[in-house]
Amino acid sequence: METEPISTLPELTAFCERQRTADYITVDTEFLRDRTYWTQLCLVQIAGPNEAAAVDTLAPGLDLAPLYDLMTDQNLLKVFHAGRQDVEIFFHRMGSIPEPLFDTQVAAMVCGFGDQVGYEALISKLVGARIDKSSRFTDWSNRPLSRKQLTYAMADVTHLRPAYEKLAESLEKTGRTRWLDQEMDVLMDPETYRLDPEIAWRRIKSRNKNRRFHAILRELAAWREREAQTRDVPRNRVIRDDAILEIAAQAPTSTEALRGMRALPRGVANGGFGEAILDAVANGRNVPEADLPVLEKVEPRPAGLGPVSDLLKVLLKHVTEKHNVAPRLIASADDLERIAADDNANVRALQGWRRELFGEHALALKAGRVALTAKGSRTRVVELDNTPKSVD
Repeated sequence: METEPISTLPELTAFCERQRTADYITVDTEFLRDRTYWTQLCLVQIAGPNEAAAVDTLAPGLDLAPLYDLMTDQNLLKVFHAGRQDVEIFFHRMGSIPEPLFDTQVAAMVCGFGDQVGYEALISKLVGARIDKSSRFTDWSNRPLSRKQLTYAMADVTHLRPAYEKLAESLEKTGRTRWLDQEMDVLMDPETYRLDPEIAWRRIKSRNKNRRFHAILRELAAWREREAQTRDVPRNRVIRDDAILEIAAQAPTSTEALRGMRALPRGVANGGFGEAILDAVANGRNVPEADLPVLEKVEPRPAGLGPVSDLLKVLLKHVTEKHNVAPRLIASADDLERIAADDNANVRALQGWRRELFGEHALALKAGRVALTAKGSRTRVVELDNTPKSVD
């Protein structure tokens, strides 16, 4: 590892050029986002097969173009662990996803390491190393960084190299590479990272089913999102969710009515801020009926699904233990309830490799073509015919 973080363009250019001959690099970032809307990138750690270095992204005048060129190199695999936030940072800075991409947390789930296994646990199991997490809550914007901080940061990419190689080998041996490819679709989709003000209202939880309410909510949330982006402050620093919900429900038409909102801080209703809120409310009130938000319909589920759902849970546990894969990767409890209610439920467990592994068995169990049996501590799936026999 470099003794100090890279802080000059010649250093960065040379380091990035040396990594281009590698098959892969491991990548991690340190950032702050509690005081701003846009994530403040403070450090980027990269490890190639033969060297590793941290890039001081806050170094005065440092041009990060060589780093971004490296991240967009289509011939170089970028390996992250639980990389959604890291990828989001690069997406907003580069305008593209750093592909090709491999996420070791997702791969670990496919390889049977449990649901959303943490970095420390994964490294302990695969590499036998212990990670010192005492610097986890560091303010990464402070300079200079200490040797302890840098050691902590670099451990997130140096140990990831052997972990990645072991996971990749396991995927190849078990023929599960295509499983991983399907799981990476969300991480590889630009829509995952877009911060569109027009859809910001969907993040705000409400049980109100009135479409006009949601039209006003949509306008208020879009205004707040644009305001937060422009001022580079967290959304709730502009106005909190509970205030937005109260305003959308009351739909005030005057400053006085706005002043009466309990969730709105004193003084917010006055001046340009209050005018902007009232404009958003008016825009929502004036949305034509045909353009009101379409709310997802929650179909009532038939009564008495409990026993079938319970059987499906046992089947899921049986299948995932047999094939050494995390249950959450196959189906959630809600997915199982949906399958219990509908053979054509729109759930992942009835699609792709999940259907092959679990979905077909689930439908057969519902239809009475197979049954679950137990012998001692072991369960089996058996066909129901004149002479029951194991199908697994």
